Amino acid sequence: MFDIGMTELLVIGLVALIVVGPKDLPGMFRTLGQFTAKAKRMAREFSRAMEDAADEAGVKDVANTVKAAANPKKMGLDKIREATNFDKYPDGSETKKLAKERAEAAEKIRASTAKAAETRIAKEAEAAATADASAAKPKAAAKPKAKAAAKPKAAAKPKAAAKPKTAAKPKPASKPKAAAKPKKADT
Repeated sequence: MFDIGMTELLVIGLVALIVVGPKDLPGMFRTLGQFTAKAKRMAREFSRAMEDAADEAGVKDVANTVKAAANPKKMGLDKIREATNFDKYPDGSETKKLAKERAEAAEKIRASTAKAAETRIAKEAEAAATADASAAKPKAAAKPKAKAAAKPKAAAKPKAAAKPKTAAKPKPASKPKAAAKPKKADT
């Protein structure tokens, strides 16, 4: 109860020995012990009387009611779960019909969304292919000229026996016209 250490008790004992004296010290300790026992007894009786008064006033009942109110099983959550359980209704109930209709509508929406996405992806791929083809045309026009320059060399081998010819240097290809860039659509 009191936070008194061994050294404090020793100091109190020495002071009591000096003040009271060695002859009267045991009597004083007996009286002190009886006084503390009486104080403890009175405190116990007081707490018991308070508990009895609380029982008569119904404090324990209120405490039990508060504990019951804090209990989730008694809060009514079980009744809410039971009320929202739609499995207990028969198959032909209105709730099940509405649930089926909503599921079918949701499936139709998903299917049409998927189809629209596929169409959009196909259009984007077609536009990308068109853009690639228009960018590749200038390169294709330059290749035939290079092949034409290579043909005289191949033709020179069989005719080399008749008359030696020197291969003419091919003329540099003219620059192709800039391809029209596809316009970006504003979104």
